[in-house]
Amino acid sequence: MGFDAMMLYRLAHGLKQRGVPLLPAVLRKAIYYLHSSYIPEDAELGEGTQLGYGGIGVVIHKAAKVGRHVLISQQVTIGGRSGLEGAPVIGDYVRIGAGAKVLGNIQVGDFAVIGANAVVVKDVPAGAVVAGVPAKVIRQDPDPLTTYQREMGLLPARTPPKLTQVPRPSAQASAR
Repeated sequence: MGFDAMMLYRLAHGLKQRGVPLLPAVLRKAIYYLHSSYIPEDAELGEGTQLGYGGIGVVIHKAAKVGRHVLISQQVTIGGRSGLEGAPVIGDYVRIGAGAKVLGNIQVGDFAVIGANAVVVKDVPAGAVVAGVPAKVIRQDPDPLTTYQREMGLLPARTPPKLTQVPRPSAQASAR
């Protein structure tokens, strides 16, 4: 396993919390040069959060809050909007498609799915699938947990039904 952007971020964030003065900034620059990403050590990224393709081209606002087990694909921007205060707050188990932009002081609910290249500028309800420019809800899932588990391969494998043998007619019955 190499030094992906998330591993370097976790190291920089831990050092920043311990009060180490210079090394977090050096690691932030290393993330920038190695992965063309800007992930400040001040941003709050939850445990289990993953960056697709090592975090290539990901930009995260320093005030953004990202929940647990979020999948952030490549070229994603999670940032503010010019002239507006605040940054996005992203819930748990959210999946953000490649090239998506999540902008402004908005909330993205748990288990939401943001489509590739979507531009999200309004709140996203939990379990919703959004896509487009600007992003609109295209599906609202009534049971987002089961859908997430099925799509991520977390549900147990289905066992095939047992087939019972159908009795075959005897040779005498078929001769008649």
